This record gives sequence, C-alpha cells and structure tokens, in this order.
Amino acid sequence: MMDKHETNPARILVVEDDEAIREAIVFNLKKIGYRYLVAANGLEGLRVLRREHPDLMILDLMLPEMDGWKLCEQAREEGFDLPIIISSARTSEFDKVQGLSIGADDYITKPFGMSELMARVEAHLRRHRQSVAGLGKSEPLSFGRLTIDPERKEAFGEGRPLGLTSKEFAVLYLLARESPIVISREDIYKSVWGYEMLHGDRSVDVFIRRIRKKLAQEFGGQTFLQTHYGFGYKFEIKESTDI
Repeated sequence: MMDKHETNPARILVVEDDEAIREAIVFNLKKIGYRYLVAANGLEGLRVLRREHPDLMILDLMLPEMDGWKLCEQAREEGFDLPIIISSARTSEFDKVQGLSIGADDYITKPFGMSELMARVEAHLRRHRQSVAGLGKSEPLSFGRLTIDPERKEAFGEGRPLGLTSKEFAVLYLLARESPIVISREDIYKSVWGYEMLHGDRSVDVFIRRIRKKLAQEFGGQTFLQTHYGFGYKFEIKESTDI
C-alpha cells in the first residue's frame, strides 16, 4: 500500500451520491493516508475535477445532475489523464464494456469489499506514477510514420499526437517494445493494470479496440495490433482495411 513516509500523498476524488458509501470510501482512504475530495453529483464532480486536478477518481454511474457516463466522457474530452475507477451497481457485461469504452480504467461492481477497492486504487496510482516517471528512460520507438515516445507518453503519426490515455499508451508501448512476441491477455493486464486479471475480464480487449480506433484515424488501412485468438495480441504492421 501507500508509503507511510510519502510527503505528498495522492488526492482521490470520490463522486458518489450515496452518503453511506461515500463516507465508507473516504474513511478507508483516510486510514491508508490518502487525501480526498468528494462530490455528491456529476456536475459538482466535474467542477472539482477542473478546479483541483486530483490524482485518481472513483466514480459512480447513477448520479444526479450529470451521470457518471457523461462525466467520464467529459473528463477524457477535456484531456484529464488521471486513472478513473467506476464503482457501480450495474453488473451487466454491456455496462462494464461501455464504461471502459468511454475512458474508464477499471470497473468494480457494488457491493464490493473496501480492501479490494483500496488495492485497485493503489495499483492504478502506482502504475500511473511509473508511466509518468519511469518510461522516459527509454528511447522512442519508430515504425515508419508511427512514433511511440515513452518520455512524452504519447504516440505520433508524422508528428501528430494520437491522443492516447496513459493506460492506452502503456498497452501500446508494451506490445511494441516486445514485438514480435505474442503477449497473453493475462500478462498484458498484469503488466499494465498491476494485479491479476479475473476470469472473463474484457478490459484488455476493450483497450485494444480503443487504441486501434485511434491508430485507424491516423493510418487508415495499416493495422498494428494483431489478434491471436484465444490467447492475446502482438504488435505487427500489416496493410489491411480491417481493424
């Protein structure tokens, strides 16, 4: 968990309209040593996000004023690159995939154990810090018109940024760095998310689709992330109109 000697603990924004759940999350964040910000509706959450620039957001979906779907989308559209963990009573596979598709990094269903949520918070913060501080030690990777720059934590097509989030970049960089090795979904998840993937989790597939979409907007018929069905993915450039 968090280093007790850390002088600048992370600030966590909790956007949750259920007071009991909100207070329970805050209690556990305080117990670990994190600072916290709270909002009881989506509009308030967006205002706090814009004003305070927290390090991570725990976001309910069914919120008054502005729902969590819209808040998550708005945060990404405005360029906020913090980890977003959705916590919701909506348990369907569609909701989970949709939450990840609009920009969330993780999705935990209610009721959940506070120890599990805190572990996910710590894992996402740790990976986010590593992606900011550690990747810059490596040189950019170049593949024709595509450049993947770990120092800037972004990929470029002939100098134009693709607009990747931190986690999207981490997935792309991992696959490109290990090319032409095929990496399993489980190993991608453990490397990028920081903990073991649960059976049936589709987070990696959703993030691959998000990255492919952004690559396709720049590179048209070229594809970069190839599927090895039943196992995982590898980075390999192919000429194709399919993504």
